[in-house]
Amino acid sequence: MARRQDPFDLEITPELIVRAYQAGIFPMSEDAEDENLFWVSPEQRGIIPLDGFRLSTSLRKAIRKSGFVVKVDSDFPAVIEACATVGADRDTTWINRTIRAVYGELFARGIAHTVEVWDGADLVGGLYGLAIGGAFFGESMFHRRTNASKMAMAHLVDRLRAGGFVLLDTQFLTDHLASLGGVEIPRADYEERLAQALRLNGNWHAIDARAPA
Repeated sequence: MARRQDPFDLEITPELIVRAYQAGIFPMSEDAEDENLFWVSPEQRGIIPLDGFRLSTSLRKAIRKSGFVVKVDSDFPAVIEACATVGADRDTTWINRTIRAVYGELFARGIAHTVEVWDGADLVGGLYGLAIGGAFFGESMFHRRTNASKMAMAHLVDRLRAGGFVLLDTQFLTDHLASLGGVEIPRADYEERLAQALRLNGNWHAIDARAPA
């Protein structure tokens, strides 16, 4: 993984974050208590090809029977808080106060988005990321119920397909993402796909216009 420490005199702004993603890099921190950020550009980049997403028939049935409800963009603070919380699925977090603040501003500007899975009044899974051009840059996801994060990812893929997006960036590849069709590609291949995606204008809300009243 290639990384470059952020200069201390460089203000972390929403505009800087967007430019970074457009250049193929993204910010992280060492942990939640470290207020500094560093920039990352992995030699092998994780993506989920939108035509290669996998969810078994049995799992789709289980999700439909769960009673969970998917919402988008309804509670960004709760989603990023859940993603930053140490728990059974993570023993550390790279989401610090700087990231919370700047991505909160990106959400207010309509660039950052959430997919949320609710069980009644309880937020039980979800993810957040940035939509820029025809690319979606997944940042983090979480689950508090079985299959909740997979349900969030399935909805995300459907939404991106409907909106004309062509790139779903997962930054790194985990076993969980690989089970859903995630793959790793070389940095040069990723940058080529990114350049093509940024020429497009994906519509995050296109699927909503097709939903029944």
